[in-house]
Amino acid sequence: MASSARLVALVTGASAGIGAALAREAAKDGHDLVLVARRREPMEALAADLKAMGAEITIIPADLGQPGAAAALMKAVEQRDLVIDTLINNAGVGDTGRFDQENLERISSMLQVNIVALTELTRLVLPQMVARKRGQVMLLASTAAFQPGPGMAVYYATKSYVLSFGRAVAYELRGTGVTVTTLCPGPTTSEFAQVANMQGVGLLEGPMPMMTAAEVARQGYAALKAGRPEMITGLVNRITAMSTRFTPTPIMLEIVARLNSR
Repeated sequence: MASSARLVALVTGASAGIGAALAREAAKDGHDLVLVARRREPMEALAADLKAMGAEITIIPADLGQPGAAAALMKAVEQRDLVIDTLINNAGVGDTGRFDQENLERISSMLQVNIVALTELTRLVLPQMVARKRGQVMLLASTAAFQPGPGMAVYYATKSYVLSFGRAVAYELRGTGVTVTTLCPGPTTSEFAQVANMQGVGLLEGPMPMMTAAEVARQGYAALKAGRPEMITGLVNRITAMSTRFTPTPIMLEIVARLNSR
């Protein structure tokens, strides 16, 4: 159980990758942690590391791909008398393939985790933060948010939603003491590619080096602490994302389709 004397950060998708790295950054910053993911065992291993940093840890296994999961999660948080000062909406699901050939359940899971649960969790946490006049929220988008993505059409579209949503809510909350930071990493060394069936995809096989989850987390957490509304990690990723403003859509679609193909 987390201690009331310290700030508490809730991290979704905390079993591995960027989520686990962000949890480590929050622990180093003096937060107690609420770790949320489907798999308990990886969170228990992470909890042992975080406790060595002085953090108190609460583990709540939850499948955010299920309808009503966000409300159930917040009920579990309230039952433990925890007050969330930092919400890190990291959980995300991806998939690769032509849209008409994708598994419908996989599509529903992407929409539920990447959009519905993220939106509901943010809505459930924000009123208490605004009432206390302090708090910070991170939303995990992606450089995929800056263009449509043939070969990963639903995933790219969900990340475009996250970026648009984050920008709007950050603007709405100006002057409240609560900040919203949308983090947009590029290709990252983590479990995501394997889970999203991206083995052999050109985006991951090219000459451009991928950032590590720890590097993404360090840059992202620094932006969260500074209250920045948006952060694209890595210079190359920033240049790539910004270039989409000037690239004609037909050319952009062709480039992305090739990057997302095997």
